[in-house]
Amino acid sequence: MKKNYKKLRGTIAITSLGSGYFSSDQSKEDIYISFQLLNTALNGDEVEVIVYPQIAGDKLRGEVVRIINRKKEKFVGTIERKPKDKFAFVSTDDNKMYVPIFIPNAPEEAKNGIKVLAQIIKWTDPRKNPTGKILTIIGKKGDNDTEMESIVIERGFDVGFPKKVEEEGNLIKKTYNQVLISEIKKRKDFRNTLTFTIDPDDAKDFDDAISFKRLSDNLFEVGVHIADVSYWVKERGLIEKEAIKRGFSVYLVDRTIPMLPEVLSNDICSLNPNEDKLTFSAVFNISKDGIVKNSWFGKTIINSNKRFTYKEAQAVIDGEIKSSYAKELQDLNSVTKKMRKARINNGALEIGHDEVHVEVDQKGNPISISVEKGIDSQKLIEELMILANKEVALFVGGKNSKDLCMYRIHERPDKDSLAELLSFLKKIGYSFNFKSYNLSSKDLNLLLQSISGKDEEFLVKSVLVRSLPKAVYSIDNKGHFAMALKYYAHFTSPIRRYADFLVHRALQKKLERKPTTKSDTVFYKEMSSKLSQREVEAASAERLSVALKQTEYMMNKKGETRNGIISGITEWGIYVQDVETKSEGMIKLKEMRDDYYIFSKENFSIIGSRTKKKYSLGNKVKFKVVGGDVERKILDYTLI
Repeated sequence: MKKNYKKLRGTIAITSLGSGYFSSDQSKEDIYISFQLLNTALNGDEVEVIVYPQIAGDKLRGEVVRIINRKKEKFVGTIERKPKDKFAFVSTDDNKMYVPIFIPNAPEEAKNGIKVLAQIIKWTDPRKNPTGKILTIIGKKGDNDTEMESIVIERGFDVGFPKKVEEEGNLIKKTYNQVLISEIKKRKDFRNTLTFTIDPDDAKDFDDAISFKRLSDNLFEVGVHIADVSYWVKERGLIEKEAIKRGFSVYLVDRTIPMLPEVLSNDICSLNPNEDKLTFSAVFNISKDGIVKNSWFGKTIINSNKRFTYKEAQAVIDGEIKSSYAKELQDLNSVTKKMRKARINNGALEIGHDEVHVEVDQKGNPISISVEKGIDSQKLIEELMILANKEVALFVGGKNSKDLCMYRIHERPDKDSLAELLSFLKKIGYSFNFKSYNLSSKDLNLLLQSISGKDEEFLVKSVLVRSLPKAVYSIDNKGHFAMALKYYAHFTSPIRRYADFLVHRALQKKLERKPTTKSDTVFYKEMSSKLSQREVEAASAERLSVALKQTEYMMNKKGETRNGIISGITEWGIYVQDVETKSEGMIKLKEMRDDYYIFSKENFSIIGSRTKKKYSLGNKVKFKVVGGDVERKILDYTLI
C-alpha cells in the first residue's frame, strides 16, 4: 500500500517534544512526522518521506523512509553509568536529540555525571539507541567552565590552539619590531593624525580605529583603520588554516574563544593605544552634511592616541566629562547621525536589536541581567564601519569589475513570504498599497514607522523578521536588501571574522591590479558556504551562553510575579519573554487548564474553544517561573 504513496526529499526539523516537521521545495505545506515514524531521523537531516493521504480537518502527515544525509553526528551530553558497567549512555544537552547515545566500551574516566563529546557511529534500528563513541572528556556537569566549553565544543570550536599554531604566532612576535621598522617607509603614515578606538568595556582585541582631521569648517578627513591581519598571517600557513577551521571568534558571556592565537588577536594585530600598528585603511573626505566627497584605500601605519569605551565616549559627546577629544567626537557624532538618517531614508531597515548583558561573579554565577539599548557612540562607530564596508565592496566589485570579492549579501524576501506578511498585516488592521512582487525596504520602513510605539510593534517586528532571509557570504553580488545597498562586504573585523581576511586580500589585489585566478575563485566560493554556516554556529554558541545564564538566574526567581511578552506560539505551547532580562520560557498548553486552547497558525494565536479567550504573539502577560532544566537551558513558566 505504501508503495503508492508520494515520496518527497527535504529536511526535517525536530521539536523539543520529539516529533518532527518535514519541509521540501516539492511541498507548499510542512508535513508532520510523529515520533514513532521518524525512523532514526535527527534534527536537520536530509531525508526522504512518504506522504499519507490527508484526513479532512487534519494536518498533512508522513513517515521517514530514508536518511539521505546526517546533518549532525556529534553531541555534547552527560554520562549516565553505573560504577561497574563498561558501557554507558550519553544524555545529550541538545533538546532536539530525543534519545540517549549508547557507548558500548566507555573509557574509565567517563564516569557518571561527566560531560563528554560523543559521536554517533551507527543507528539503523529506531527501536534501539544509537551506538556511539566518546571523542572528548570535557569535565564535571554543572561546573561553569565545563558548561561554557560544552557549548562551543558541540559547535565545532576548539577551546585552545594546537601547539604548532601557537609556535607560528610566537615566531611572528619575535620578528615584530624588525618588520614594523621596515614597513613604515612603505605605508602612508597616520601616526601624527588624531586617532582613537571606541569599543565595549570588556573588549580585549581592537580591530578598528578612527582618525579625524578637520580640513576646513565644512570638510573632515575621517580614516577607518583596520588591523592588517592578512599582512602578518602567512597565506595557507598553520594560523590561517586554523582561522579557516574556526571562521569566527566566539564571544560567550564570560570569555572569548578567539579565531586567532592571543599573541595576534590581543597583541600584534590589536590596535592598542600608544603603539605603532600596521593597518589597512579606508580614508574619506566627508562634508559637515555627511556627504562623502572622495575616498582612498591603502596600507597605513597608525598610533592610537586613546582607547574609549562606548560609555566614556558617550559621556564626552554629551558633555558630561571634559576631554581634549570632545570637539572631534561631537563633530563625528553630528556627521554620522546625518549619514545614518540618509541611509534610512534610502531604505535601510531599522528593526532595532536590544543587547542582553549578563554580569557574572568569579565563579560564573549570574549576578544581574540587563537589556542595553544602543547609544550614539555605538551608532557612530557602526555608521563608519558600514561606510568602509560599503565603499570597499564598491571599489573592488563596482563599475563592471570582474575582480573577485567576498560579498555580504541579503537577498530580497521571496514573493510568498511577502504575500504572507501583507496578508497578516491586513488581518490585524494594517492596509498598505504595497504589492508583494515589488515591495522595497523603503516600504517596510514605512511599516515600521507606522507601528512604532504601538501595542502591536513587537508582533509586527517578529513577523517581519521571520519573513526575511538570512544574510550570507557569496562571491556573487546580489546586494543587501535590509541595508538598501547594491554593494556590501565585511572589511572591518579581520581579527574575529575570516571573511574580512578574504576581503582584505581582494582589496590588495585590486590595488595592485593583479588578476583573479581560477584557484582564488574556487577557494572563495568554497569559503562563502563554509563561513555562512560557521556564522550560524558561532551565533548559536553566543546565544546559548546567554540562555544558560538566563536559565540559572531565573531559576532563582521562582514564585515571583514577573512581566512578560508572548514571543512565540506553537501547537504545544506559548513562549513568553521576561521583559527585564529577555529570558524566554514556555507555558505548555496542557498546563493551561482553564480551557482547551487551539493553535491558530495564520493568526499567531491560541484561542480557547469554550471561552474564546485569545493569546497572541506580542501580548503582554504576567507569569511565574515554576521550573526548568539548566543543562538544556529550558525554563517553564505559568500564567497568572
